Amino acid sequence: MSTAQHYTKYTRVWIPDPEEVWRSAEIIKDYKEGDKSLHLKLEDETLCEYPIDLQRNEMPFLRNPYILVGENDLTALSYLHEAAVLHNLKVRFLESNHIYTYCGIVLVAINPYEQLPIYEQDVIYAYSGQNTGDMDPHIFAVAEEAYKQMARDEKNQSIIVSGESGAGKTVSAKYAMHFFATVGGSASETNIEAKVLASNPIMEAIGNARTTMNDNSSRFGKYIQISFDTKYHIIGANMRTYLLEKSRVVFQAKDERNYHIFYQLCASASLPEFKDLGLTCAEDFFYTSQGGDTSIDGVDDAADFEKTRHAFTLLGVNESHQMTIFRIIAAILHLGNLEIQAERDGDACSISSKDEHLKDFCSLLGMERSQMQYWLCHRKLITRAETYVKTMSVQQVVNARNALAKHIYAQLFNWIVQHINKALHTTVKQHSFIGVLDIYGFETFEVNSFEQFCINYANEKLQQQFNSHVFKLEQEEYMKERIPWTLIDFYDNQPCIDLIEAKLGILDLLDEECKVPKGTDQNWAQKLYNQHAGHQHFKKPRMSSTSFIVLHFADKVEYQSQGFLEKNRDTVYEEQINILKASKYQMVADLFKDEKDVARTTSMGKGTAKVSVRSAIPVIKAANKECKKTVAHQFRNSLHLLMETLNATTPHYVRCIKPNDEKIPFKFDAKRVVQQLRACGVLETIRISAAGFPSRWTYIEFFNRYHVLMRKRHLSKNKKQLCQTLLEDLIKDPDKFQFGCTKIFFRAGQVAYLEKLRADKFRNATIMIQKTVRGWLQRVKYKRLIQAAVIIQRYTRGHLARRLAEHLRRTRAAIIFQKQYRMLRILRAFQRVRNATITIQAFARGMFVRRIYHKILAEHKATILQKYASGWLARTRFRRVRGATIVLQCYYRRMKARQQLKALKIEARSAQHLKKLNIGMENKVVQLQRKIDEQNKEYKLLNEQLSVLTSAHSSEVEKLKKELVQYQQSHQGEGNQLVSLQEEMERLQLELEKARGERKVMEDSHVREKDLLRKRISDLEEENALLKQEKEELKSRILCQSEDEFAGNTFEENIQMKKELEEERSRYQNLVKEYSGLEQRYDNLQDEMTVIKQAPGHRRSPSNQSSLESNSNYPSISPSEIGDTEDVIQQVEEVGMEKATMDMTLFLKLQKRVRELEQERSKLQTQLEKKEQERKKSHVTEMKTEMTSDHEDFAYNSLKRQELELENKKLKNELNELRKAIADQATQNNSSNDIQDSYNLLLNQLKSANEELEVRKEEVLVLRTQIMNAAQQKQSGKDMKSTSTNASWPNSDKHINQEDAIEAYQGMCETNRKTEDWGYLNEDGELGLAYQGLKQVARLLEAQLQDERRDHEEEVEVLRNEMSAMREEMEKQQQTLLQTLQLSPEAQWNFGLQQEITRLTNENLDLKELLEKLEKNEKKLKKQLKIYMRKVQDFEASQATVPEERRQHEHNMQVAVQRKEKHFQGMLEYCKEDEPLLIQNLITDLKPQAVSATVPCLPAYILYMCIRHADYISDDQKVHSLLTSTINGIKKVLKKHNNDFEMTSFWLANTCRLLHCLKQYSGDVGFMTQNTPKQNEHCLKNFDLTEYCQVLSHLSIQIYQQLIKVAEGILQPMIVSAVLENESIQGLSGVKPTGYRKRSTSMADGDTSYSLEAIIHQLNVFHGIMCAQGMDPEIMQQVFKQLFYMINAVALNNLLLRKDICSWSTGLQLRFNISQLEEWLHEKNLQQSGAAETLKPLIQAAQLLQLKKKTSEDAKAICSLCTSLTTQQIVKILNLYTPLNEFEERVTVAFIRNIQMYLQERNDPPQLLLDFKHMFPVLFPFNPSSITMDSIHLPASLNLEFLNKV
Repeated sequence: MSTAQHYTKYTRVWIPDPEEVWRSAEIIKDYKEGDKSLHLKLEDETLCEYPIDLQRNEMPFLRNPYILVGENDLTALSYLHEAAVLHNLKVRFLESNHIYTYCGIVLVAINPYEQLPIYEQDVIYAYSGQNTGDMDPHIFAVAEEAYKQMARDEKNQSIIVSGESGAGKTVSAKYAMHFFATVGGSASETNIEAKVLASNPIMEAIGNARTTMNDNSSRFGKYIQISFDTKYHIIGANMRTYLLEKSRVVFQAKDERNYHIFYQLCASASLPEFKDLGLTCAEDFFYTSQGGDTSIDGVDDAADFEKTRHAFTLLGVNESHQMTIFRIIAAILHLGNLEIQAERDGDACSISSKDEHLKDFCSLLGMERSQMQYWLCHRKLITRAETYVKTMSVQQVVNARNALAKHIYAQLFNWIVQHINKALHTTVKQHSFIGVLDIYGFETFEVNSFEQFCINYANEKLQQQFNSHVFKLEQEEYMKERIPWTLIDFYDNQPCIDLIEAKLGILDLLDEECKVPKGTDQNWAQKLYNQHAGHQHFKKPRMSSTSFIVLHFADKVEYQSQGFLEKNRDTVYEEQINILKASKYQMVADLFKDEKDVARTTSMGKGTAKVSVRSAIPVIKAANKECKKTVAHQFRNSLHLLMETLNATTPHYVRCIKPNDEKIPFKFDAKRVVQQLRACGVLETIRISAAGFPSRWTYIEFFNRYHVLMRKRHLSKNKKQLCQTLLEDLIKDPDKFQFGCTKIFFRAGQVAYLEKLRADKFRNATIMIQKTVRGWLQRVKYKRLIQAAVIIQRYTRGHLARRLAEHLRRTRAAIIFQKQYRMLRILRAFQRVRNATITIQAFARGMFVRRIYHKILAEHKATILQKYASGWLARTRFRRVRGATIVLQCYYRRMKARQQLKALKIEARSAQHLKKLNIGMENKVVQLQRKIDEQNKEYKLLNEQLSVLTSAHSSEVEKLKKELVQYQQSHQGEGNQLVSLQEEMERLQLELEKARGERKVMEDSHVREKDLLRKRISDLEEENALLKQEKEELKSRILCQSEDEFAGNTFEENIQMKKELEEERSRYQNLVKEYSGLEQRYDNLQDEMTVIKQAPGHRRSPSNQSSLESNSNYPSISPSEIGDTEDVIQQVEEVGMEKATMDMTLFLKLQKRVRELEQERSKLQTQLEKKEQERKKSHVTEMKTEMTSDHEDFAYNSLKRQELELENKKLKNELNELRKAIADQATQNNSSNDIQDSYNLLLNQLKSANEELEVRKEEVLVLRTQIMNAAQQKQSGKDMKSTSTNASWPNSDKHINQEDAIEAYQGMCETNRKTEDWGYLNEDGELGLAYQGLKQVARLLEAQLQDERRDHEEEVEVLRNEMSAMREEMEKQQQTLLQTLQLSPEAQWNFGLQQEITRLTNENLDLKELLEKLEKNEKKLKKQLKIYMRKVQDFEASQATVPEERRQHEHNMQVAVQRKEKHFQGMLEYCKEDEPLLIQNLITDLKPQAVSATVPCLPAYILYMCIRHADYISDDQKVHSLLTSTINGIKKVLKKHNNDFEMTSFWLANTCRLLHCLKQYSGDVGFMTQNTPKQNEHCLKNFDLTEYCQVLSHLSIQIYQQLIKVAEGILQPMIVSAVLENESIQGLSGVKPTGYRKRSTSMADGDTSYSLEAIIHQLNVFHGIMCAQGMDPEIMQQVFKQLFYMINAVALNNLLLRKDICSWSTGLQLRFNISQLEEWLHEKNLQQSGAAETLKPLIQAAQLLQLKKKTSEDAKAICSLCTSLTTQQIVKILNLYTPLNEFEERVTVAFIRNIQMYLQERNDPPQLLLDFKHMFPVLFPFNPSSITMDSIHLPASLNLEFLNKV
């Protein structure tokens, strides 16, 4: 764009102003090329013309758009220049009261001269873990960025705090360290973070002083290096100091003070311990009264001195050293008050020996008065030839005295710094560090001396490093985005630095002049003129020959050379130092020892434990030593070391600005601020940014902001191409912008131009909307009139049409009536004629048909008679022949069968055959019952059929007889009729014979069916074998997997225990080694402790002592031990504190710690030994399990044998009864010979079966003895392996060899293969029974096969479903892949990451569910096995107790005897030795999933039942031991799983349930109102456990607090993103230009954003877990109330600290999100919990963002609505309110003042943020259980077999 396009009418610009620096104006006439001036209108409506230099073409600066005013980051401004920066800082400081502002990588901090509530602990937690650009500017944000980069990039960090005196450097550095101490607190008990903070009051006391600019000005530079370990906890710190202003000790200007420590000591001089110091008020001493007023308004020196002493104590400085420090400081004050008397000649002087100050000075430092008196007035001169003493003048003595005072204070300062470093030192290896540099800013005064020169030299070095770092960051940004860049011209102050420190520079010439014997300041200045007269940064003043001017980067400074040499030499006479070295106080002597003396003393002192810490500033040697280094040389070396440290770290800059010199709160002096901005490098940062591309947008942000400027034809492209096309259309100059990989870069002013185009587009759109709406309103009005007229016409025409329709309808109805009547009359006449005709025809046709029928019937009867006669003759002949044949066959076959039967019986009675049949004999006996049952069923069926036929036959015969009689009486002559009846009788007899033949056919079909079954059995056997093999493989795989997991877990636990033991051992050894001198006194105290020990036995301790159990593994101190410790302290005080060689409090803490570590070491050693013993015993238990399995086989065989005996007896009785019944029925049916023969045959079969049963009984007895022998052999020989292919029978879990059983039955049924005559082969009943047994076996196998097939089909169906699901999933993935291909690369990456996370989550859930199923199945099988084992054992016990008579009686009475279980009284008994195992299985190793399918809170019920039994037997020791172990076990589990919500919730529910049980069954009437009579029987009888109830209540509170902590830790990272940032309503949020901080390195690459659905899902998880575990509803309500309060507090605190989200759209989004949370509460029936009320402040904040904020009525409405918000919060939100568009208006200052005026009556707390860690008091209301103790079942999965039910 051209210049004329920018400077048009209504454009606002900045013009220079002598008072305000820059002043705003508005162009009232368009500028044209060539115009010499601009026509402007100022803010006060004054018109003026601004001249323009056409040669330089310097136009006035343009103002930024209104929407960009007040930005958090100055680099977000479109126009970057000095005026815009100054105005933005002024608006933020005065209107919004924001003291912090970002300027790229620099944090600009303006001193408000007022305490603001923005540094509380809650603010620290609010900034912790947040990205820098997300929160409002703050010193905590810079500290968090440094901390986060250190943890993420593994690189050391530095925070450089600079500024003028009084700008707030020290306070900013102190708050930064406070942040690190809070966020990175030490993991150990050393409390190192408190020591780091404790160093601040000490350093302020000895290094800070009052100046004309600041009441607490740091007069030295310091670099504090805070060390962190691998977990980023503070482990130590180190401090380096630079250039202490020693001259302040002896001289202060007007309105200034000496260092604070002098005034603090004088204010506390009245204390008893300071009586010997000889101090009075500060006005009485020369060194503290030169500046005039010795007090500071609002500062209490005495209170500050107490803080200083406390800090000394915290850092380990004992009382003796502290007193020595105060002696030295008091001695310096007395030294300044020495009276020096001049002699007559003036060249000599003296000090009176009676001078009290000299006396106090020497006594305080432990020196000889005479020597110091002499050498203060004399000096020693050493030449090559001789040494002589020379007197000094008064001025020389004063200078020597001042030099000595400065040197003493400097050495004391260095000693304190060394001791602080020693206290903050750590032996742990440093992983990384963060350095905080608090150094003086650029200084220029009316008189500038050596100190100002060194300070400005240091600032030159820091500015150079700052410029290079800013340029480096800009270069990295361009290279990362692949933007072509040119070298930016920035100010390089290397020439100025070379002028100072290069060879023959200012410092070199100064050191050279100091070496000259008679060097003077004038000579040094003349050398500077001669050497650097032509240097561009050096000038000589016109009116002075002793000063020089250096042109620094900030300003030119004139230095006075007077005093440079003296300050650089820092002369102290050696004789005075030697006197101090000979002091009787060791600490005073150590202060003045040089390096050689220190080395000599350390070599001479053998075995001493003194630690030598090297200072950052070397110890100053005597004045006449040639090797002494000058102050300038020392400062240059330390500065180079500092720069090396800073260059090796990532720097973060804080520039402190002083807004005015009067220290008035919130007053902005533009001249002073601009001067400091130029000096501190902020404007240089702006200039470097403006030279390149200062405005940077991502493609997504640019598209969201400016997509309104695009055209429809461009919308089909992707967003990146759209942005490129749009910019090419809007900005014609391609140099004004560049396209990077992820961002668009703009030159200065281009964003403002785009904002103007956007505002114009919105303005035009608004006009179009208004035009369209107005036209629409007119059209609606016109359409309404047209519609009314049409309605009137429609109703009129309708009325006329209805009249005509009525007339036509009546006419048509009359015609229809006439037509119907005529038709009906004619139809009736026709029907009469037709009916008559039909009747005549019917009678005629019937007569002819009857005649034909009678003829046919007669012929049919004759045919039937012939047929029956012929058939009877043929059948008679056939029966005769068949009967003869059958008789012959039967005799022959019977002979052969008897021969084979005898051979088989002989073989069967042999031993080998018995062994062969031994395998399937049990199955044979089992099948006998089934055979008889089947035969009984068939017999009953045949009997019923026969009875039916017999009854039908008899009834038919009787009927025929009666009819015959009737016919004979009525028709005696009709003989033919009698013949027909006889034929009918014969016919019935033939039918009877036919039925018998059909019966034989059925018997033949049985034989065929048997053959088919044999074939089918063989097929079933093959399939069953395959299925068994697969089943066994699965079982073995599951067993191997469970064994591997168990072994792995055991191994890991052992390794962890060993590791913990080694760590505790190392800690113990270090403590013993470090404090070996305390061992003797520790033994003495231990002997005294052992005297007062509790006697053994149960004693109910009060609740406060019971609650002393700590969450840690260390034992707590008993009250008796505390009392002994107090006695020891009293004894030590009586001896005297001066004789004590160590700090008593520290000694007692160490003593306690050593005792605890010793006890814990012994505990861990015993635990490790137990673990090893358990591991060794595991192999023994495995062998025992094999033996128990063999024993289970033997028990099973005995059980099966007894069952078979019972079944045989039962069968025998049933056979006898059946035989009698058949005989009775056979006697009743004697009418037919054939029927009688069949009955006899059946009776013979039953008799043979009975005989076979008797034989089988004998075989069972033989089998019984063989089973016993086999069991004994199997128990003795464990190497024998049993067969794996076993068939499962329905009545037991024992597997039987199916193939052997089938072979046995096939052997019994071999005779069936030789013949088909079933009656002959079944003569004795054996083969028939075998057939029936085989048939039953086949049915069983078929049923098993059907089950296996059904399972197989189900598995196939499941696989098909899985295949279909996988197909669907694949189709979904293909669709999502196609969708992602259409997105941008960044969106593809994010979408892919989300998909991968979802997939992994689902897989984890599926695997977890599968694992749970397998575990449940395994537990179920174990449970069944144990149940069957118990049944077998009970059965054997009952069988052993039954007398022999009872067994004999059971042969006749077949009744099964069952064991009757005793009544369970709800008590569980255990041995004292099993208590650790009980705690381990029920508490320590228990997982909530193990009891998920049982009664909720089952462990609590089990524990109470154990307690009840101990109460029942009145064992108080057992009660005490069990309850104590339970509480300690729960604490141990919670400590181990301190981040597991499910485990914490589980034990909270169980602890509360145990507490409720103790109350419900305590016997107290108040708790028994809801008990049933059965529950009242379960109450405690002997003990009152009220105190333990109190302990459990305290434990429940601790668990509840841990539960809240775990839940808050899960929810807190989601809250800000889900509640404030997530767009639940799309399209509302707007995007504003962002600064450097939004694109800084603090932004993590993988930041995760959460939606509101994620929070609701997590709340559902919490709710589901607590409901499943049976937690009380009242506790659940309190949990969610606490969580919702935390959501409200975190969201509101973040809203109060973020300007970018305080807008109308955010308020709407926030209100919608809160409504979703309220709806969730309603769904879960948690309305009564009070959770919704905790959200009121957040709801009112959202409403405040949406309300109007203009008039006084709006202010009153806000005050009446926002009752839950404090005044500060309301004002803060209004100050932060930021419009996102040009059409929104900011909140005016006047409106905020009105709000404050209306809210004056409120008594709100001054706190700005909510305490999100505040916890509501929890209540545990009594909730009795309806479950009785005797109804609780103990699952086998808990492994509590040692508990016995009582």
